[in-house]
Amino acid sequence: MNDAPHPALLPTGMHDLLPPEAEIEAQVVAQLMTTLAMHGYERVKPPLVEFEETLFAGAGAAMATATFRMMDPASHRMIGVRADMTPQIARIAATRLRTAPRPLRLSYAGQVLRVVGSEIRPERQVGQVGAELIGAPEPAADVEAMAVAAEGLAAIGVPELSVDVTLPTLVPAIAEAYGIGGERSAALRAALDHKDAATVAGVAGKAGELFGRLLAAAGPAALALAALDSLELPPRARAERVRLGAVLDGLATAVPELRVTVDPVENRGFEYHTGISFTFFAATARIIGELGRGGRYQAGDPAEPEPATGFTLYTDTILQTLPSAALPRRLLLPFGAAPALSRALREAGWTTVAALEPAQDWRAEARRLGCDYFLDQGPPVKVG
Repeated sequence: MNDAPHPALLPTGMHDLLPPEAEIEAQVVAQLMTTLAMHGYERVKPPLVEFEETLFAGAGAAMATATFRMMDPASHRMIGVRADMTPQIARIAATRLRTAPRPLRLSYAGQVLRVVGSEIRPERQVGQVGAELIGAPEPAADVEAMAVAAEGLAAIGVPELSVDVTLPTLVPAIAEAYGIGGERSAALRAALDHKDAATVAGVAGKAGELFGRLLAAAGPAALALAALDSLELPPRARAERVRLGAVLDGLATAVPELRVTVDPVENRGFEYHTGISFTFFAATARIIGELGRGGRYQAGDPAEPEPATGFTLYTDTILQTLPSAALPRRLLLPFGAAPALSRALREAGWTTVAALEPAQDWRAEARRLGCDYFLDQGPPVKVG
């Protein structure tokens, strides 16, 4: 019995990207990177694998369980295949670009590999495009990260774009003020993430009413801010609220058409974030999943961290939200067509497909090869 898998069978969470989707993805990545470059973000290209010690340093520790690991036959040290590119950019900033002027704006694009997917995102190989703004603690940096990401997504045609803003440090600040720690803190965090109001009330004790009102505060930005203002927040949590207001004011000025919501207690996926964080969605297709996420974190050496913010966009999800793209016009050139004519047609915007042998019926041949037009003794003829 032959147990060999079919050649088209791939591991779970992996897939081939065929024409025309592969070309569309390349165009999307190019457009996003162009937007980042126009805002002063300079491209870097980290390697696919790194030594574990550097890959899991600082913010990278959050990706340790998602990372494929192996023994490097050259160095006999353990290496990991990157599961996220943000920690790699932070490493580059802290080492190779340590003396570069701050704030440092870096961009990147590439593929990452993860041990397991999620229910919403079953893919294990994911395309990422992103940017990091390193060495900038000001609220204006948070505004820039969200505004640039929004501009990039709008430029590629994402419909009805929205962003959900959260404060990963708000719940810990309140829990600390009320003496909630250890297993109780973990149980509270889980209940908040699942929006389980009954469990939140039982676990939080004296802070139960406050956390319940925080849960209810999620919604459109203006309403969420008003709800937060009505609460008696501890000093550190109040400071987070003040910064949130400054960032949302700046965002409304920079991207007035962007739909903004606030969830004060959401934390899933933001475990290493240290301040205002955000997730982008296409409002008409939220079931598809997030288009990207980002936020504030500490970059570089944990002993001497730098304030940073940034975002990562997921090309596989983005492709599912885009309207049908107008594909380039494919024109079949007859066998032996003059090179000068071929060049002139391409310069005029045609995608040319050269026949490699004579054919009796060029219309049928064009249809067989997926061409919209063919050339036959005159101007291009539509296949029909």
